[in-house]
Amino acid sequence: MKSAVASTIAGLVLAACLAEAAGAASLDARYDVSLLGITLGTASLTGGIDASSYKLDMAAKLTGIVGGVTGGRGSGAATGALAGGRLAPKTFAVSSANSNESRTVRMALAEGSVAGVDIEPPIDEKPDRVPLNESHKRNVLDPLSAFLMPVNGKGRDGACNRTLPIFDGAARYDIKLSSAGTRTVKLEGYSGPVSICQARYVPIAGHRALRPSTKFMAENRDITAWLAPVAGTDMMVPVRISVKTMIGTAVIEASSFKVDPGVTASASR
Repeated sequence: MKSAVASTIAGLVLAACLAEAAGAASLDARYDVSLLGITLGTASLTGGIDASSYKLDMAAKLTGIVGGVTGGRGSGAATGALAGGRLAPKTFAVSSANSNESRTVRMALAEGSVAGVDIEPPIDEKPDRVPLNESHKRNVLDPLSAFLMPVNGKGRDGACNRTLPIFDGAARYDIKLSSAGTRTVKLEGYSGPVSICQARYVPIAGHRALRPSTKFMAENRDITAWLAPVAGTDMMVPVRISVKTMIGTAVIEASSFKVDPGVTASASR
């Protein structure tokens, strides 16, 4: 009897360990950034996901002549919890700089709501800026956490059928995704199907209502994202984002997409 109980317990422990491993992975993705087909810079997305948490780091910089002139660069980090196949962001920070200015945004979140924001230097007040209120800071994702797309229970076919409610510390907007099919890609570290999402930008608050760029983006029908699965998890992550801008199409496309299933260390740092 004791041996049977011990075997049962051992089996449950083993099953739990296997379930934990199945929900874990480290990610190392590298991207090229281009405009009008001309490479302008590079970006990276690294981090880890386990059964209950995630941590992401992103860095980007302009290179070549453009980088030499503007000095453009940026970095960001986000952490959060995972529960019931849903993201619960906890911290977000991003810093950006060019030859003219730099800015840092730090944000703390709890239970889907913003607990605190610090922006240095502060965003300039403008007459046409749509006011924010406390309701705009509830049930939101930070921009970096929004890169993780849970598909638990939906399958990859449902990856694009969602709305991302994003607050970046200064503006609240939705990114509405809808399915536009699938295709097969071959990257360093990944070869297989990706889900193609059509995206719409919907400004809600904090934006400059009279800016031509705001109107352009709100009417923009030429935004897509390709999502690839993160092996070992129920997550998908963009490997290509294409956005038509007022001066041409900008593309962020992965040159490599490396996943190490079962590795959790980077998620718990």
